[in-house]
Amino acid sequence: MTTAFAPAIGKARNGVQTVGSFFLTFWEILKALPRRPFQWRELVAQAWFIASVSIVPTMLMSIPFCVMVVFQINVLLNEIGAIDLSGAGAGIAVIREIGPIVTVLVVAGAGATAICADLGSRTIREEIDAMRVLGIDPIQRLAVPRVIASCVVAVFLNGLVTAIGLTGGYLYGVFLQGATPGQYITAIPILTGTSDLLISELKAGIFGLLAAVVACHLGFKAGGGPKGVGDAVNQTVVLSFVLLFLANAVITTLSLH
Repeated sequence: MTTAFAPAIGKARNGVQTVGSFFLTFWEILKALPRRPFQWRELVAQAWFIASVSIVPTMLMSIPFCVMVVFQINVLLNEIGAIDLSGAGAGIAVIREIGPIVTVLVVAGAGATAICADLGSRTIREEIDAMRVLGIDPIQRLAVPRVIASCVVAVFLNGLVTAIGLTGGYLYGVFLQGATPGQYITAIPILTGTSDLLISELKAGIFGLLAAVVACHLGFKAGGGPKGVGDAVNQTVVLSFVLLFLANAVITTLSLH
């Protein structure tokens, strides 16, 4: 009986070890956050790098997402004669859900993969081992600036999606579906407020944190040459999507209670 269940037990043990290793990396990053000296130059460089690979995909994804959802909402409102309330529908859709969802996709698909590929290539070239031999902590030197940069850029991307979504909803609702310009703007705060925007930005910051930690963990654990780096990047996308959508569901549920 023990022999029959041995493969399953081995897989379960490997899964537990993988999860434990991830949380250990997470804890090491948290411990290194207040440690000095802080790598300000690396933070700025990584923030610019992550933003450069994320801004264009964010804009390209946010426009169709927002137009599609706002169009469906406006069709329903037009059927009941309340098209002037399209601003309220656009506000609740864009601020509460579309902004964080697009941020999830871009942060996991562009930002986290770029971080993982960078750290993974350093790992297989044994740069990380060389840093440890020299007494330099790679967590403090490389991981912490990337995690903070990812959080900052994710918050910025969420704000960008919100601005694009509300502006696109205005143009689409007013010029194509007959909404009144003034009513569209005044209807936005009916269902959403500052608290909703703050929760949305909090979501984005947590998404950036989780995606960057996953990318750093898998990048440091990469092995087996270039193929190992590619496998780590693929795993980063999958694990980041799972964690970020789970975090989105939990935060949304808690914020609505």
